[in-house]
Amino acid sequence: MITIRKAIKEDAKHIHRLITELAVYEKLEHEMEASVEDLETSIFDNKQAEVIMSELDGIVVGYALYFYSYSTFLAKAGIYLEDLYVEKAHRGKGIGKTLLSKLAKITVDNGYGRLEWSVLDWNKPAIEFYESIGAVPMQGWTMNRLTGESLMKLSQNN
Repeated sequence: MITIRKAIKEDAKHIHRLITELAVYEKLEHEMEASVEDLETSIFDNKQAEVIMSELDGIVVGYALYFYSYSTFLAKAGIYLEDLYVEKAHRGKGIGKTLLSKLAKITVDNGYGRLEWSVLDWNKPAIEFYESIGAVPMQGWTMNRLTGESLMKLSQNN
């Protein structure tokens, strides 16, 4: 039986394990810096993001980490899904769809305007899954990012 619940601080070790698995899957493990303690602080103490956990027969097998965004065009808040991950052995059982359904319900119940996320262009299984639930790729939009030295350099232009 699949259950979805809000994460608690004691889940930080599960979240860390799953994020590490996601980093390996996405071939980005070299970017993984977060520790269990970092996650406890940022998610649970500082409330910088929220997490819902998926359990299959009482065992944690996936998670969705999200935070709130805002659309000026809609004049409404939204949810940005940073991570959606289900352990490889448990994919195809409806767990990812159940996590997204819960996020859609949170979005609708709060009167938010949209639920959005990014997907790696090579991740065909994820793209096909997202299309199967009615998600629309944002053509013409390119995500940009500043981190590390570039972020520091720009911050000093003030």
